[in-house]
Order: sequence, then C-alpha cells, then structure tokens
Amino acid sequence: MRIWVDFTNTAHVLVLRPLVEVLEREGHEVTLTARPLSHTIELLDEWGHSYTSIGRHGGAGRLGKARAAAGRIPQMLRFGRRRGFDCSIAHGSTDLPPAARLLRIPNTTMLDYEWAMLQHGVNCRLASRVLAPDAIPPDRLGRYGARHKLVSYPGLKEEYYMYDFEPDPSVLERLDVDPKAELCVIRTAPSYALYLGGAESQLLPRVLARLAEAGNVRTVVMARNSEQAAAIDSLGLPRVTVPGHAVDGRSLVAYADLLVSAGGTMNREAAVLGTPAYTVFEGRLGAIDEMLMRDGRLRYLEEPGQIELVKKPPETWRRRVRRDPAELLRLALPWLSPVR
Repeated sequence: MRIWVDFTNTAHVLVLRPLVEVLEREGHEVTLTARPLSHTIELLDEWGHSYTSIGRHGGAGRLGKARAAAGRIPQMLRFGRRRGFDCSIAHGSTDLPPAARLLRIPNTTMLDYEWAMLQHGVNCRLASRVLAPDAIPPDRLGRYGARHKLVSYPGLKEEYYMYDFEPDPSVLERLDVDPKAELCVIRTAPSYALYLGGAESQLLPRVLARLAEAGNVRTVVMARNSEQAAAIDSLGLPRVTVPGHAVDGRSLVAYADLLVSAGGTMNREAAVLGTPAYTVFEGRLGAIDEMLMRDGRLRYLEEPGQIELVKKPPETWRRRVRRDPAELLRLALPWLSPVR
C-alpha cells in the first residue's frame, strides 16, 4: 500500500520514524513530506530518508499561521493528487487532514496534548481517525469532534519510539561535557506555538544564572531557533552551552542528571528514561503532565531555588518501559492490508 506521512515539527520525526520503518519493513511504499521548522529538515537529512519539503512556518500569530496554511494546503493537494495514496498519517500536522479529506484519502491524526484547541478543532474534525494516549480523558477531545473516531493507546508515545533506543555517548564528547560532571539540560519554550501565545518563559534566565553559580554543573540549552540561542548567549554565563546544530536530545536527556523544560516532548522522554524533570511550561497542563506529576516523575518549577541537582545512578535509562511501535501502527492505520 501507498502511505503518505507529513512532518511539521522536529519532535514528529522522532515519533513517526519508527512507524515509517515498520511500514517499509513490511513492504509498503511510504512517501514523506515536511514543513521547514526548527530542526525538522536537519533531522530528516540525518536520517537519510528521502522527503519533499513543502511550505513554510507562519510564526506564532494566528494571521501568519493562517497565511502559511493557506499556501501549504494547495501545495499538499497538488503533491497528493494522482499519487494514489491509500492512507496517510501525521502527528499534529494541520495541513495533511484537510488535504487528505479533499483528496478522499483516509487519514489519521495523532496528538498527546489536548489544549491546542485551534489545531485540534481542525484536525480532529477532518481526520478519519484520532489517536491519543489513554491518559487523556475522551471528554476533553469530544469538543473537537473526535468522540466517535477516537482510538486510545496505552502508555506514552515516547515508550514506543524509544523502544530500542540506546544513548550515544559521543553526544557528550561533541559538546565537551565531562561525563563525571552534573549535567542539566534546558529546553526553551516553543515560542511559535499558538497555544502559548508566543510567550517566552521569564523564569529560564534566572534558572540559568543559578546553575551557572554552581561550579560543578554543566548546562546545555536546547534552543528552538537562532533568536533564542542568541538571547541566551548574550547572558555570558559560564559553563552554559547552546549548541548551534541539531543535537541528539534523547541521548542528552538519558545522560542528564536533570531536565528543565518549557516544552512537552523532552519532559516525557525524561520521565521514560528516569531523568528527574521540572516543567516551566506556560500553557495549560495536559493530562499527560498531570499524570506524570501524580507519579512523581515531573515537578512544576516556580522558583530557581527549588532546583535539586544530584548525580543520577548510571544507566538509569535501561530500566524504562518499552512498547512495540508495530502495535501503535496497527491502531493508527486500520486500513493497512498485507503486502503480497
């Protein structure tokens, strides 16, 4: 069968890559499209899989996003027409569901944060199938028209896409980080996300200053764009590194002794890998974060003085829960038929 997969953000490469690899291993023909944003294209290039870059990102505002979507959806329609796709899948793409609906291609949208209301209001209504973690109460998604097409899966998506993950120790070497040092990883806010209103955390500079005061701590900041990276560099703090290229974030989190993140994916990766994590997320907490907080795997950071950083036991990541991505794929794409 011919399957269309669309990537519109960096994290989506991690989420969907194992599903693509299962599909191709089973003999299906998979075609990838991608929107240039953050490190999405860079990660696809590192993967080495062929793809077609379509469109651009519209920024944090509603008008910019609307203009970008108005331009990308017609391009997606032109791309998908006459290619004979049997079904399609994306995680959070607001372009694939309308294109697939107009082209009459069965399509699945994946999500694991329920309060991106504008995005889900479009995606869930236009998708043929909505796939979400079972930690999210169905009532929270019913408002988006997802109730009768919702399929819940057990656990976290990170438990599926990291099922065979082994951290790469060279990530520390490339960043000149001593493995014996206490390592804190910071993930900045997705300031372009509409559900955050373009806000940037005012807490992070104070957190960075506190960590810089501790002589035994190395801090690596995973900035989402060049503007964020320049702002952090301008602080001139010692032992604070801002990589200027895409970094294997999962390996970095696996080796870290602490994560402070304004996003969602790295928080959940830390929870799966056994790395203590604080969230400084400025939006409304979703069901996944609520669950992780109840479990003690995630804490909310209000003041830098709350931070407790101690050296983590080695290879904590080996004790994580692992789930087969093939099981997630079967829930995502029920239209698949065996390849002869």
